[in-house]
Amino acid sequence: MINSQDIKNGVCIRMDGRLYFVIEFLHVKPGKGNTIMRVKFKDVVDGRVLERRFNIGEKLEDVRVERRPYQFLYKEGADYIFMNNETFEQVPIAHDLITGVDFLKEGMTCEVVSDASTDTILFAELPTKVELAITYTEPGLKGDTATNTLKPATLETGAEIRVPLFINEGEIVRVDTRDGSYCERVR
Repeated sequence: MINSQDIKNGVCIRMDGRLYFVIEFLHVKPGKGNTIMRVKFKDVVDGRVLERRFNIGEKLEDVRVERRPYQFLYKEGADYIFMNNETFEQVPIAHDLITGVDFLKEGMTCEVVSDASTDTILFAELPTKVELAITYTEPGLKGDTATNTLKPATLETGAEIRVPLFINEGEIVRVDTRDGSYCERVR
């Protein structure tokens, strides 16, 4: 059990039979009345965001989670097969439990979050920025750097993103896996 005033970002809480991660919290001291904690949770299963208020001293059930590096090996049907880097055990993870799955390529190391008490995998998340090669895009013209115009480009994973006009086929770009946006060209 955890007290409501001990809530921090990243803490996992079990409420109403579901698991939630704290994404934002605020300690509120109104002019009169008791101090409260205003907390935003993200549902582990479907990703919905929930906002709740707790009085100071309220007890909540916390869940101990473990974060471990796993290496992506291959895709088998609807599942993605990952290998634990410490025990070399292979585990299948469903498509919808992987954040940024469109930018996942073989051999990439991801962080897998699991419930320590039941050993069930909650989700897997890619690094926030990955480097991928452009497999197809329209050719760019020399000097196309003055405007912020974007064009579509296909990555080596098959995902399509928008890149600046000066990016050409075969170049390696850094992509933000949270929203699929182009960050920069890698030289």
